[in-house]
Amino acid sequence: MRLPRRPSLRSRTLALLAAATLLLVACGGGEGVDVDDPPADETDAADGDPADDPDADDPDADDEPASEATGGTLIAAIGGDPDQLDPHTTSSSFAFTVLENVYDTLVQPGDDLTMEPALAEDWQTSDDLLTWTFTLREGVTFHDGSELTSEDVVASFERIAEEGANAFRLDAVEAFDATDERTVTLRLNRPAPNLLEQIGPFKGMAIAPAEAIAAGTLGDEPVGTGPFRFVSFSPGNNVVLEANEDFWGEGPFLDGVEFRVIPDESVKITNLETGEVDWTDSVPPQQIDQLEGSDDLVLGRVAGNDYWYLALNNEREPYDDPEVRRAIAFALDPATIAEAAKFDAATPNETAIPETSFWYFDHAPYGRDVEQAQQLLDDADVSGLSMDLMVTNEFPETVTAAQVISSQLEEVGIDVSIRTEDFSTWLADQGEGEFDAFALGWLGNIDPDDFYYAQHHSTGGFNFHGFEDAEVDQLLDDARVEVDQDARKELYDQAATRIVDLASYIYFYNPDIVEAWSPNVSGYDTRPDQATRFATTRLD
Repeated sequence: MRLPRRPSLRSRTLALLAAATLLLVACGGGEGVDVDDPPADETDAADGDPADDPDADDPDADDEPASEATGGTLIAAIGGDPDQLDPHTTSSSFAFTVLENVYDTLVQPGDDLTMEPALAEDWQTSDDLLTWTFTLREGVTFHDGSELTSEDVVASFERIAEEGANAFRLDAVEAFDATDERTVTLRLNRPAPNLLEQIGPFKGMAIAPAEAIAAGTLGDEPVGTGPFRFVSFSPGNNVVLEANEDFWGEGPFLDGVEFRVIPDESVKITNLETGEVDWTDSVPPQQIDQLEGSDDLVLGRVAGNDYWYLALNNEREPYDDPEVRRAIAFALDPATIAEAAKFDAATPNETAIPETSFWYFDHAPYGRDVEQAQQLLDDADVSGLSMDLMVTNEFPETVTAAQVISSQLEEVGIDVSIRTEDFSTWLADQGEGEFDAFALGWLGNIDPDDFYYAQHHSTGGFNFHGFEDAEVDQLLDDARVEVDQDARKELYDQAATRIVDLASYIYFYNPDIVEAWSPNVSGYDTRPDQATRFATTRLD
């Protein structure tokens, strides 16, 4: 499926801020391809190396139950309501926090974010990278008791390609074939060296039963193959899951998980300290230093792959002028914005990709130069400008950032009106183009394509601000099909330079991912892709 030149309203309002994007990265199985970070030895998962299979020396392993729940229901505090629980159409990060534990993908990011087998136990690629063949695990069942087959994979991908919020991730695939009951073949219209990073980084690419897809029931009754099965959803209150003792992987070791909706970060921490909750998805940045020494909780903190930014509406004057956008970039100080929003739990960065990644490119042309900003505005004959800046209270760092943005732009004569909306309204207004500017973040990125293509290509599904540049288009198109890792990085470095220099986005910082949990919780790790996985978690 190819996206239209300008995204439809439906596809734009369904956009996932993500994810990704989940979602940096070598083939976890299959035929080795020199496209990912960090460079890895060429391997073929189909060779069946016993070191990759903990049950390889046990002929009866497949006959044994995967696990038994051993105790307790974990109470997890999340900052907002899932908008829905259909993995293919939701655009809510809170929904994906829940669905990470309900669904699986063909492959998934490992602890180092390289792709590893999940529902697919191995895969092969053709020499021209136009045919990818995946072999499914045997004996995997959905929560409704039906057995996973290749038909379920094909039905899931076809639905995503036709109506999913992440259809763009399958843009290179022209056909999905169920070759036999356990074999799925993807036939591509162009090489896609990052295909694994497109289909595996987060649960927007989840595999669901073909029967449930045909019945249209996933929104009301999520059915996956993950470590926990859906029990109930009370909007504004909680989502309840119970253990799936037939889970194909390690765990679960809990009886269940209850996700409680608690928007206030301080309340979440208080409830954690008093034992009312066991885990929380965020920590007030101003309390991090204090809480790091607490005996009442454990802090998980890692450098994340997320980025936060300001986008200006290129389809409105005067923001259609790149020199005006550059003036605004010169007027802002990413370090001050990062400190206000995250204290010391963020790294200022004028590009998207964090310095912890192989794909990082050090390009910082702005800093803060008020005189340069004023000169550019004067040259563009812009004065007395009023800016409508859209933020959402469900991501409080955007509100804090907006206050700093307003103060700094006031010094160059720009009057900022901050419009704070609930996230569903924010998404609708973004899709309609009803803004001068908006501030937000992209969460869960892995491959460099996640950071740049959908946001800055003229046909990108998340290019809500209307940026168009033929040179950027060409660089991003070329990078998508380049199989040599170093050559691919050079293309993204060039694209990032031009994206930043034209101020398509004005980037601020890469935040740390900071979560907290009770000392009674074990077997949980905070991940740089922000995936919330409770499969191996225990309550002691």
